[in-house]
Amino acid sequence: MRDARIEQPFGDGVYPFRLGYGQITELQEKCDCGPMRLLSRLQSGDWKIEDVFETVRIGLIGGGMEPKEALKLAGRYVKDRPPLENHPLALAIVFAGLAGAPDETVGE
Repeated sequence: MRDARIEQPFGDGVYPFRLGYGQITELQEKCDCGPMRLLSRLQSGDWKIEDVFETVRIGLIGGGMEPKEALKLAGRYVKDRPPLENHPLALAIVFAGLAGAPDETVGE
């Protein structure tokens, strides 16, 4: 099953990130655009800092973290860091949420 879960280095460790249907719905509300538009913004460089923060925060929640802890961790390692530092992570999270994780085989 393709559940779009990826594990990535972030802040002080390696964490699971996942954007399922509910997380994508919340993300499009927070970023005021659909998931393909968000992916396009992240790829083109036309993104907002909230795109990165909310993607990481919501991705952590989708990966199984409690919302309060995800907010705390994203605050520490996204808001308190240079915006470009977490851009590749946000791009990977959104892409995996839409296409599946890179190591997942279609049909599994």
